[in-house]
Amino acid sequence: MGSPITRPCQTVAGAMLTTPKTHGLEITVSDAETAFTDAHVHMLLLTRRGVLHGTLLRADLDPRLDPRHPALELAALAERTIGPDQPIDEALRLLSRGQTRRLAVTDSDSRLLGLLCFKRASNGFCSESDVLARMDEQPR
Repeated sequence: MGSPITRPCQTVAGAMLTTPKTHGLEITVSDAETAFTDAHVHMLLLTRRGVLHGTLLRADLDPRLDPRHPALELAALAERTIGPDQPIDEALRLLSRGQTRRLAVTDSDSRLLGLLCFKRASNGFCSESDVLARMDEQPR
């Protein structure tokens, strides 16, 4: 029997976080750098009215840029999004190819539906309860 994360019948919708944190389109490089100071943040989702316009990884940021530079100009969507009905196996292939552990989940109109987060231990996907537990651990 295969592991639960590689069952062919499981879809992205069943494994994604449904309430990911988002950022507006106006954030700057400096704002993005600040967001990435949290070690649990691996991808920033840049949205307006629920539509995903770009994703940012730490590697997208260029320290030579003016900190006031619009982060959206560095953002990408290609290879960083997946549909909710895609099989988990396809998500794992995309994650491996992109050498990342995060994929934004969008519908055909680029509406953000969630975030697929592959655990560092490579033993499954983050759950809503995992995220809530981490929030409880952080100092207020």
